[in-house]
Amino acid sequence: MGNVLETITAIFKDFVDEDPKPHLHVGEVMALWTAYTAFHEAHMLYQVCLNSTGDKDLKHAITAAYHSSKQDTKKIEEFLKKEGVSMPSVSSPKPNSNPDSIPEGVRLTEKELVNLISVKIVTSISFCAQAASQSVRTDVGLLFFEIQVHLMEYMAQLKRLMKNRGWLNIPPSYIPPGIPES
Repeated sequence: MGNVLETITAIFKDFVDEDPKPHLHVGEVMALWTAYTAFHEAHMLYQVCLNSTGDKDLKHAITAAYHSSKQDTKKIEEFLKKEGVSMPSVSSPKPNSNPDSIPEGVRLTEKELVNLISVKIVTSISFCAQAASQSVRTDVGLLFFEIQVHLMEYMAQLKRLMKNRGWLNIPPSYIPPGIPES
């Protein structure tokens, strides 16, 4: 997937010559702030989910998401600091705990956990696309595009696990009126 990303990055860079770079506009700063805080929120979600499941494959998938998200969040943090933007406050990490200690009425099932994560990731993919398209500065747009690609790569793997385990919520088929049923 790296070659596609490199090609698209080169195309974007050819469209805009940003020397010197303009200041970030308020929309770009807001998008970066929102992504930074949302990704920190996702880190907490991943920690809670890791604390809530004993499923080995799901733990592996969540751990991969957590580490990938931490890397993307670090890129946003470094970018904001380099631009002189103060950092938003974020919540503290969650401690590790035993899934068996969660009471029956509170503990989510693996299907509920993985669908919660998938909705968070799909929302983040859409947010990154919107932020990239609204960015004036190429480096901001490329940062969001790169993160979006990481999220899509991860979501493809998660979706495979969800399908294999019967955890994927699939809407009913749509058969237009007048089409014979097979």
